Amino acid sequence: MSKLFEPFKIGSMEIRNRFMRSATTSYWSDENGIVRPEIIRLYEGLSKGGVGLIVKGHTYVMDSGKAHVGMAGISGDHQVPKLRELTDVVHEHGGKIVTQLNHAGYKSIVDRAGPSEYQEGDWKGRALTVDEIHGIVDAFGEAAERTMDAEFDGVMIHGAHGYLVSQFLSRLANRRTDEYGGSLENRMRLLTEVYDEIRGRVGASFPVLIKMNCDDFSPNGFTVEDSIKVASAMAKRGMDLIEISGGGMGQVGELRRTRAKSDDPALSEANFAGHAEKIHEAINPTPMGLVNGIRTRRCMEALLEKGVTEMISMSRPFIREPDLVRNLEAGQLEATCISCDACSGRGVFSKMMLMCHQE
Repeated sequence: MSKLFEPFKIGSMEIRNRFMRSATTSYWSDENGIVRPEIIRLYEGLSKGGVGLIVKGHTYVMDSGKAHVGMAGISGDHQVPKLRELTDVVHEHGGKIVTQLNHAGYKSIVDRAGPSEYQEGDWKGRALTVDEIHGIVDAFGEAAERTMDAEFDGVMIHGAHGYLVSQFLSRLANRRTDEYGGSLENRMRLLTEVYDEIRGRVGASFPVLIKMNCDDFSPNGFTVEDSIKVASAMAKRGMDLIEISGGGMGQVGELRRTRAKSDDPALSEANFAGHAEKIHEAINPTPMGLVNGIRTRRCMEALLEKGVTEMISMSRPFIREPDLVRNLEAGQLEATCISCDACSGRGVFSKMMLMCHQE
């Protein structure tokens, strides 16, 4: 049997295969951040389709950290019952699910606040105070407790894609001169405090994961050298899995397309495989998930066999084919997603439930 379909263990959590659905917002929670029935059915379909580990689309840990209309929340107890319904349907069909905790920082639609004063285009963000930072750390911890109340199998910190944790890690966005800025050790202080707060609340055996950038793909932001150091430090701290993605503050498209690639032709479609190889070496034996561009069974198997990653993480292919894992196991050679990005286009984002628009 292909390693793709063999069980795997992340901390105390046993997963039925090596497939991971990377966190993908549904855009469709109500104005109070409560998930709607359509979202619950989406996750039921993913579990029925054979996905081993599902990462719930990002949830805001405090109301001021909401990134967009339709984002789900885990900032209050009123949001827990529907989340528990969601986890119930995933478990009913043999899947495991973790929630992704996030604070949007500068990307908030409520309060654009991040590590420093920051301006991009026609918007300007303010700097958080130290007391506000401490409040955010507490909010992550409280959200992790609600994660357990909702019967998720684990919790993931969103440390990528230019949201708050990622902003603090970036030397481009973070120009603080106190204990939260300057050196990489200081810039990752928010992350380590968030992790320690969560771990202290959920205990040693509850899986804690992180999604982080291999590279911001900006000229002077967060680099792969930084990523290796941060990932290594978090692995030593007890992180149960590190999912590698990319793209943050100041991203330049050309760099994103070229800088993280592997020289190995077998890995060419996995856009971040080159950086991932270096990070994996630094964090081993802590397992890794890798996302972005992976579409063929050939590449998936090569990533596992060459030890680049332990989990194959995908987002857009599962929007089109929630039963992709079953299809691959039955002999399908690749996902039918063509990465047209219509599922996240301006005409649909926050205006309708997540779905594939590929013709």
